Amino acid sequence: MAEKKILNSYLSLLERLSPKMKLNLSEQLKKSAKTQIKSKSNLRIAFGAWKSNESAEELIQVIRSSRNTNRQIEEL
Repeated sequence: MAEKKILNSYLSLLERLSPKMKLNLSEQLKKSAKTQIKSKSNLRIAFGAWKSNESAEELIQVIRSSRNTNRQIEEL
């Protein structure tokens, strides 16, 4: 319902455009929609599940062993 109201608001604004401008706008909207679909699939790829042959305990051990602490306390 809300989407329909938003679309009607945009359509009322676009009524004053020339036919040529409307066609150009429709082409740009098509390109934009295709780009959004493509970027969503890329987003899923970027944040996929972790794949490893190591167990969780082995990964934890690797992470903990790679930590490096060289904290030096300065005298006041």
